[in-house]
Amino acid sequence: MLRIPNKNHALCLSISFSPASPMAATMLSLSSPLPPSSHPPCSSPPPPPPRALLEIQRSRIIACLRTSEGQLALEASRAALRGGVSVVEIVMSTPGVLEVIKELVDEHPSSVIGVGTVLDAADARKAINVGAKFLMNPCTVMDILFDVQDDEVLYIPGVMTPTEVLSAYKSGARIVKVYPVSILGGHKYISALKKPFPHIPMVASQGIAMATPLVSIHPSIYMTVYETIT
Repeated sequence: MLRIPNKNHALCLSISFSPASPMAATMLSLSSPLPPSSHPPCSSPPPPPPRALLEIQRSRIIACLRTSEGQLALEASRAALRGGVSVVEIVMSTPGVLEVIKELVDEHPSSVIGVGTVLDAADARKAINVGAKFLMNPCTVMDILFDVQDDEVLYIPGVMTPTEVLSAYKSGARIVKVYPVSILGGHKYISALKKPFPHIPMVASQGIAMATPLVSIHPSIYMTVYETIT
């Protein structure tokens, strides 16, 4: 019998943006026992984490852009990247979102560009095809978690309760998005949630102020900065 193991916090912050003011063992088991051996069973080393996860852990910030116009999303993203942000998320509902992502990926190959509020696997694959390196959601879409996420593309599913946190992690999520934090109690809720799950990285979304000392709560809490463009 061939046994294959299952594949199995960043913080979100809101910022207003306007065009006039730019961004303020694999193991073989036989039916009969094997003779004693001094050599341990062979196993493949785990793959390295996706670059998006490493960059989120390094920078601790994800800039998320929301707008009703694709050109504004492109200009705001460029401003954020010029300002030193290295991880940018464009919401899937943005008009022309795939073109915006492709242009940003072409212009900033060393940055990490992703897409947010991806509610089905088909849209997720479209975003990946134009260069998106991570997908983030306010909920957990199992089709994306099981069928789309791979060694190069990071999926950040949305969770709210302790059960959802553990379920997403056990299902293969490398990091989860806690949403909506503002309704649940802000940084106090995140702090309480990290106590039973210190090993699970989390993104706190909505209701966390920029000045909140997240590292003092736990080193694996990160921040998503929301740019609302009107």
